[in-house]
Amino acid sequence: MKERFHGWPFDFTLDEANDETCWRPAADIFRTPTGWLIKCDLAGVKTEETTISIAGSQVTIRGARRDSRPEDGSSYYSMEIAYNRFERTIELPCDLAAARAEIHSREGILMLRLICQGEEP
Repeated sequence: MKERFHGWPFDFTLDEANDETCWRPAADIFRTPTGWLIKCDLAGVKTEETTISIAGSQVTIRGARRDSRPEDGSSYYSMEIAYNRFERTIELPCDLAAARAEIHSREGILMLRLICQGEEP
């Protein structure tokens, strides 16, 4: 069973089956003349730590953001950045089986363009 916790500055999901907590990155979703554009805030996440899967009308973005201490001997005073595993599933109002995906990352923003041939915008 998954339980979701909402609130500033991020949302978390507790997956009791895996006994893990993961954060949910913010996303902007745009309808474009050729399909869809999903922009996902993944600052500090390495590309090789991210996977994207498409099934039916759902797009799932998973990965991890790793923490590192800035200096030896330092300790946390305040911590607002979410680290460790993340997952975000986005439901779109169409089947994406025939969609072609283009993925780019710029300045911490993952941009996933889904090109849907033959579909009306």
